[in-house]
Amino acid sequence: MSEKTILLVEDNPDDELLTIEALSANRVKNPVVVARNGVEALDYLFARGNFSDRNINDLPAVVLLDLKLPKIDGLEVLNKIRADGRTRLLPVVILTSSNEEEDRLKGYSLGANSYVRKPVDFDEFVKVAGQLGLYWLLLNQPPPDCAGDKEITHE
Repeated sequence: MSEKTILLVEDNPDDELLTIEALSANRVKNPVVVARNGVEALDYLFARGNFSDRNINDLPAVVLLDLKLPKIDGLEVLNKIRADGRTRLLPVVILTSSNEEEDRLKGYSLGANSYVRKPVDFDEFVKVAGQLGLYWLLLNQPPPDCAGDKEITHE
């Protein structure tokens, strides 16, 4: 059995580091794969490009998806995730600084499981990211065949 992986799709190095530190501060020890643009995220999920040697059936437990991404934006990434039968049920949490109603509406319309605005305050961000990790890795019951028989890592 393998550990549940978190796919973090984030182009801002500071937010990337902050998210990883927040998960660690909340004792979420699962591996985090970082994609820094929409193309890289889709390449990881569909095992192509630099990730062509990855097992396409080994999906992450959750995708933490920023909206403002280079190459392909987060909403288009979400659209492509939902359009493919292999990833259609994959839990996707939009984690973004955008508080635009239109972004929320589009995100949910495209099938986001959750929309979370990144808090500006460091301590609040640590709390929110930790809660996300714990919820999606420990409490949430994924659809059959979506997360397989993977083990969680939490101390």
